[in-house]
Amino acid sequence: MMKKILLLYVFLTLFLISKATYLLIPMDETQKNHLKAYGIAFWVLQQDVEVDWLLNYRGGSFMCKYHELIEQECVIRGVSYQIIADAQSTAILLEISDPQVNMDAVKLHKAPKIAVYSPKNKQPWDDAVTLVLTYAEIPYDIVYDEEVMEGVLPLYDWLHLHHEDFTGQYGKFWARYRDANWYKEDVKVNEEIAHKMGFSKVSQCKLAVAKKIRDFAAGGGYLFAMCSAPDSYDVALAAEGIDICDQMFDGDPMDPNAQQKLDYSNCFAFRDFTINTNPFEYEISSIDVIPTQRKVNHRNDYFSLFEFSAKWDPVPTMLCQDHTQVIKGFMGQTTAFRKQFVKPNVLIMGENKSLNEARYIHGEFGKGMWTFLSGHDPEDYQHFVGDPPTDLNLHPNSPGYRLILNNVLFPAAKKKKQKT
Repeated sequence: MMKKILLLYVFLTLFLISKATYLLIPMDETQKNHLKAYGIAFWVLQQDVEVDWLLNYRGGSFMCKYHELIEQECVIRGVSYQIIADAQSTAILLEISDPQVNMDAVKLHKAPKIAVYSPKNKQPWDDAVTLVLTYAEIPYDIVYDEEVMEGVLPLYDWLHLHHEDFTGQYGKFWARYRDANWYKEDVKVNEEIAHKMGFSKVSQCKLAVAKKIRDFAAGGGYLFAMCSAPDSYDVALAAEGIDICDQMFDGDPMDPNAQQKLDYSNCFAFRDFTINTNPFEYEISSIDVIPTQRKVNHRNDYFSLFEFSAKWDPVPTMLCQDHTQVIKGFMGQTTAFRKQFVKPNVLIMGENKSLNEARYIHGEFGKGMWTFLSGHDPEDYQHFVGDPPTDLNLHPNSPGYRLILNNVLFPAAKKKKQKT
């Protein structure tokens, strides 16, 4: 009798597996490793298998056709998953398609080519994006000024701007670190690159690079930037043809009328800001809040994500997928964007309303799109120069790092035809 029951159990198990034709990767609180789950979705796309991104369903879950190799990869990487029957997957899609619910399914069809703009010489700080790409096992290429000027960007779908100062002022680190070996090396390397490419100043080289990046976005590329990159990038574009660098940065005085000559129409995200001309202050412009003036401490520093319509606003919905709407704040060279300097056509996706701060913003440029996230490291509240990199093994469910990975996966979404 026991033998018959065992055979019946085996038969039923095999029958259920044969009917289990889909693999669901939940992204709610049941997920053991949210960050590596993005890596699984990316890996599946690399195998030419389409993935459904289930917007607002269990935290923005992923679903794809079942294959034993995909299941094995989930096991290896420690990612939670469920094997579901065809009828279950159909029921999920029917639930999502209900016009009364704020959910939708977006097809991801091709793994995007990822580039990170980052210097080749070692810096005394890490970069959150490269940390999480490595942790999630998502491949990327490093490009810097020479590669950008050689025209490689159109080969990529997505570009991240590393902790960078596009104004040619070396992050305004001169006052505190001008005698440090890493600072001297950084100046030396950037000057060598600029001179090699025919520029007399680093600021001129960085502007040329910024314009190439602008062309990348205009042509349909996706641009993502964090920390000092967003505001320094817009400041550099606004200051085209204007010397905003003091003598210690480029060997001659800045234009005394620089502020009046700024052209905000060149900027992606910001307007009406003032540049900070004091070389002893660790600020590039008034876009960034001054940390000492923020009436908040690390225990109650949070920002909230906006909720968008999944069916009518799929882009910001994708970029805001998370298992929580409240994100821990984190500081950086650019900690937050003052809302009064954000252009009216820019979409604010995350804010600290009580402090009038925008933390996560998005917009379109030409045929492409860009997203700026303030702060340096979502799991290190105040990251100092020389601090060790964050160990993401300790933060596999980081809501802040999920925002970065939403942007990485976003270019894989199947583009809808424009209405004529």
